Amino acid sequence: MTNYTESNLSTLVSDYIINIEMTGEVDMANERITENIVRDSLRELDYYSADNDIVVEEQKSQIEEVTRLLKGASKSGGVGRGAPEFIISSKSSPDFLIIFECKATTKQHESSTRDKLADYAVDGVIHYASRLSRSFNIIAVAVSGQNKSGLKVSSFLWPKGSATYKDLTNENGLMIDRIIPYDDYLRHGSFDPEVAKNRHEDLMAFSRNLHDFMRDHAKLTESEKPLLVSGTLIALRNTAFAKSFGEYSPEDLQKQWMHVINEEITKADIPKSKKYSMTQPYSSIAVHPELGKATPKYPKGALNELIKNLNEKVWPFISIYHDFDVVGQFYGEFLKYTGGDKKALGIVLTPRHITELFAHIANLRKDTKVLDICAGTSGFLISSMQQMVKQAITEDEREYIKKNCLVGVEQQPNMYALAASNMILRGDGKANLYQGNCFDVGITKDINSHKCTVGMLNPPYSQGDEDLHELVFVKHMLDNLEIGGTGIAIVPMSCAISPHPLREELLKHHTLEAVMSMPDDLFYPVGVVTCIMVFTVGIPHSNSNKKTWFGYWKNDGFIKTKNKGRIDLNNQWDAILKRWIEQYRNREVHPGECVMEYVTHEDEWCAEAYLETDYSDLSPDEFEHTMKNYVVFSLTNGINGEEND
Repeated sequence: MTNYTESNLSTLVSDYIINIEMTGEVDMANERITENIVRDSLRELDYYSADNDIVVEEQKSQIEEVTRLLKGASKSGGVGRGAPEFIISSKSSPDFLIIFECKATTKQHESSTRDKLADYAVDGVIHYASRLSRSFNIIAVAVSGQNKSGLKVSSFLWPKGSATYKDLTNENGLMIDRIIPYDDYLRHGSFDPEVAKNRHEDLMAFSRNLHDFMRDHAKLTESEKPLLVSGTLIALRNTAFAKSFGEYSPEDLQKQWMHVINEEITKADIPKSKKYSMTQPYSSIAVHPELGKATPKYPKGALNELIKNLNEKVWPFISIYHDFDVVGQFYGEFLKYTGGDKKALGIVLTPRHITELFAHIANLRKDTKVLDICAGTSGFLISSMQQMVKQAITEDEREYIKKNCLVGVEQQPNMYALAASNMILRGDGKANLYQGNCFDVGITKDINSHKCTVGMLNPPYSQGDEDLHELVFVKHMLDNLEIGGTGIAIVPMSCAISPHPLREELLKHHTLEAVMSMPDDLFYPVGVVTCIMVFTVGIPHSNSNKKTWFGYWKNDGFIKTKNKGRIDLNNQWDAILKRWIEQYRNREVHPGECVMEYVTHEDEWCAEAYLETDYSDLSPDEFEHTMKNYVVFSLTNGINGEEND
């Protein structure tokens, strides 16, 4: 046996390191050192904590889909199975995986072509990501080095179904070059535009399946379906319920579902006067006979199956995308399957990108107080909250926004429950939601006390009672804002072009700053053409002595599709939003797009009445072609006219 002294051990280690640097060779024992460093880092960052649902697996996975995808993924190019060193998953975000590939030396970190799969960490981890991204969003981390201080780390994102990968970057656009907590990985990956879009599309596809399930197996009415979704999401806030709901019998699960909802509403600190209004709509579901019944296909009952699916498919989404009105999206999706004329019901839910547009038009500050007197599912309030929270620096500022800056009124009890649940799911704003008629004297007094400076409104459309005309709601919103504030409403185009006594009344007290003509099929499948009106509150239009800005905003980039409705298929919305807001704020004038004009209550309030035709893109060939068509049309009509005389 060789006896090693401290001196000759040091010499051996030095010679070994030199050999590695010269030849690039290293045995597997040294790669284990790198793996140990990664494992220790994951421990320090609580990946192995019993308090979370994160699962760290090494070399293989218990997830069947992962095993299937890695079959034949050997880095040597053979038919054998390959696997990264670490595979990290979480039940709360089942569509995401984090994988690690380790190499002993930094010289083995990355090849110039990234195609030396067995020899380099980056090359290998990208190889595995390409396989796994067929079913998952993949965060791929390549690690090399023999000590923590000299560790080299590269991070990549391969969105599910995408043709390629990209660098995983932080808020400043820099690649993440260290091992970070799971939630931070998830946050950086989730807010990638491609990932967010795919997850939304998956969510909407699930909503269609969920609608069919609730119709066929739960026998729920159209009004009960969104309540079941919102109530279950509230219940899933309760960690104990989220872990134990599968242990209850079908009958007991219904009772526990309602009990937990009551608990969560109580914890949310909704004033007692509103608690009944919040919980009452859920009570019918809590005793629904079909939900508490075991069947051969679903021995634990339909409610258990619904909760399980919502926990897996929806809760991860809503826990991350706080600016997204999930309940409203589901409600809108369910409406597509409802018989009858939705327009006649006055139900015209505002698309999410339009609530986002309103927040930009209002130019919200972090202390702006926003009012919506027809809150619906709280879409405007959610988008406003997100816009203001982005500007907040401290936690106190964020809490102030949530508790004081969002004020809403909703008359329908079921819709109020949906709106309140939306705010509870984000832990904010619920104390300023009022259930009742927005014209009620008591509610009017309450909302006035908040001294709101911005109003946003999508009123009920096509109500038979003239007292409930859309402009009546617009006037009431403006009358409840502070002088100098901004009121924004999206209303049918008839409000802008048809005579009505309230048009004169509005201009008598407020300034019409702008009107934007919106896409004809914006509310598809509901057939209503709309415009957005922007007012400055409390300053008579005649006193302002300025022109009104009119925008022709007919192309928002969204396209009607057979199964998904109107979607931003070609990712054009962000650029269009930026252009629209620049035009509006700078009061730009462009032929065919926007114009400034003096108007009174007797004039039409729409761009179409004042726009100049833009001939700048008209080519000689197009002009000649059009003139030939006109001549042929004229001759044909002339011949037909002589024959008919």
